[in-house]
This record gives sequence, C-alpha cells and structure tokens, in this order.
Amino acid sequence: MTNSALPDPRDQLVDHLPALRAFALSLTREGAAADDLVQDTIVKAWTNMDKFQAGTNLRAWLFTILRNTFYSARRKTKREVSDSDGIHAARQSTRPDHDGRLAMRDFRAAFENLPDEQREALILVGASGFSYEEAANMTGVAVGTVKSRANRGRRKLAELLHLEQGEDLNMTDQATLAVMAQNNSSSR
Repeated sequence: MTNSALPDPRDQLVDHLPALRAFALSLTREGAAADDLVQDTIVKAWTNMDKFQAGTNLRAWLFTILRNTFYSARRKTKREVSDSDGIHAARQSTRPDHDGRLAMRDFRAAFENLPDEQREALILVGASGFSYEEAANMTGVAVGTVKSRANRGRRKLAELLHLEQGEDLNMTDQATLAVMAQNNSSSR
C-alpha cells in the first residue's frame, strides 16, 4: 500500500471526537473545560498534521496531544496567581510620567550643587559604569579617592534631595539611578 492510498487523517478527526471528549471529561471533570480541551487538541492536531505518521494510530496520537495539552495547562495555572478580587492587580501600577520629570528636575539641581570632583566620580562609576580602578586611572587619582568622592557625592545628593536613610529616589531614568546606586564592585 502506498502513501497516496491512505486516507487523509484530517477526514478522520470527527470520528474521534466522542472518545476525545470522554477522555477530556475524565481529566477535567467539567464539561466546558473538556470541550475547550478537545477544541485545543483538534486545533493542534490540524496544524501539526504533517508530524503525524500516516498508517499509525491516529486516536493514540490525538489522545497524546490532549493529555499533553491538559498537563501543560495545569502546570501553567500552578504558576499563575489567582486575583479574583483584584488586590494584586491594584498593586501593579506605573508612576505618572510627570513624577519622573519633577524628580529629574530636582536631581539635576542637586547634582549641579555637588563639587566638581564628586560629580565626576558619580558620572564615571555610576552613570558611565566604569569600575573604581578605571575611574582612578582616568582621573589620575587613587582608587580610594574615587570611592571617597563617589560616596560623599551620594550622601550629599541624598541630603540635598531630602532622602531618608535607605529611601528610594523613585525615578525612572536609569542613568540617574545608576549615579545614586552604590558601585560595590571594585572592578568589572
């Protein structure tokens, strides 16, 4: 028998629907969920029909797809957080754009009030991402001097911005956040 003599498996899908639905009901224990599962199975089978080996057991192939679809969905729902009352969604918010602009204006004014050496150190190790060693080589001073200038600059900025110990600046500008963040690595 040649492949051209074998019937198209798509023509046989409808014949397997009752068995697929019964299997889906045994897994989901709920009619609507079973119907959805069977529908997903048929769609996957139809779109992947080129992977089906003609002449093999179509029903077994469909049952495998259904079973895998069921367990994949089940694993996915275990990772999801139920939020029927909207508490988690309410916590997910973004700051208005104008807050960032206002904070940026305050930051720039405070940054301009820093001594040149502190501004330079913060730009190099914070905003530009250089290590303390690299910044020291660029400026021709000792590594400890760069660390000291950067730390004094951060403290002065926090003071000028009226930030409490450990308080976040709440800015969206990554370069500004980098200037305020401590560069704990001595070399990168």
